Amino acid sequence: MFEDRRTSDLLPSLTAALAWGAMFPVAATAIQHVDAFHLTAVRYLVATAIFLGLLALIEGRRALLPQGRALELFVLGTLGFAGFNLLTYVALEHTRPQDASLIVATSPLLTVLAVWLTTRQKPTRTTVAAMVVALLGVVLVISHGEPSMLVHGQGRAGDLLVFAGVASFVAYTTGARRFGDFSPLRYTALSATGGTITILAVTALLTLTGTYPLPGPGDWANAAPQTAYIIFAGAVIGVLAWNEGVRRIGPADGALFMNLVPVVTFAVEIGRGYRPGEFEILGALLTIAALVFANLAGRSRPAAMPALARLES
Repeated sequence: MFEDRRTSDLLPSLTAALAWGAMFPVAATAIQHVDAFHLTAVRYLVATAIFLGLLALIEGRRALLPQGRALELFVLGTLGFAGFNLLTYVALEHTRPQDASLIVATSPLLTVLAVWLTTRQKPTRTTVAAMVVALLGVVLVISHGEPSMLVHGQGRAGDLLVFAGVASFVAYTTGARRFGDFSPLRYTALSATGGTITILAVTALLTLTGTYPLPGPGDWANAAPQTAYIIFAGAVIGVLAWNEGVRRIGPADGALFMNLVPVVTFAVEIGRGYRPGEFEILGALLTIAALVFANLAGRSRPAAMPALARLES
């Protein structure tokens, strides 16, 4: 857990967590004017064009070729971009931004489980402890201290959609390890292309069937600032930083930074006038404590590299 990591190695994951934490409240206001499908389609149509342009400029046009791995990139991109974003944005129509962001904090647990299942490498006790504490914080906030609300409270359908989206993103993140010969930019650009194709196809189908009519110019104008943020901060900067962070510190350690996402979301919502209860405050503090504990414990260990770290290097 963060063994022998320089501070600079942690910055990409931190950048992604900060960008995505603010994205939930921003997206929640945007979908009041533009539906989740058209918003996501425009977001990644622009972002993917930027990814591909940067890739061609920095690594050359040959880097645009998938080297016989187009299907794998398409599947992973569909999970990471179409699955996570469409499910999460639709969920924001049924649940609070802060609850959605807290469910994202379950990604460390799912990521470590995925790595364990696919590699047979057991997580360290420190990793497990940090995940359990963070997950407890999530439960406290969502349930307001009443566990029965996890089953009977309002917004549970939206919460389940977010959880499914998180599972999709975990599959995308762990799949990045299969592309160790690709730079983070190349993996991002080529996988985003597959995901964007899926997003556009689903959105076109829903538009043609009249399920989600095409938003008008006035709708886009009302959502312009939010759209700009979720494209450039949430998609371009956030995704590139995330994949660079996975490259530097591995998927399991990188996923722990997702615990900061709900903290940032709560800070934004509090700035907008939201007043959290005592259980929500306690839950947010627990997620922060989990990250601090994991970081300090990792830095205090001997320099020997454990099995999980060897796998992720």
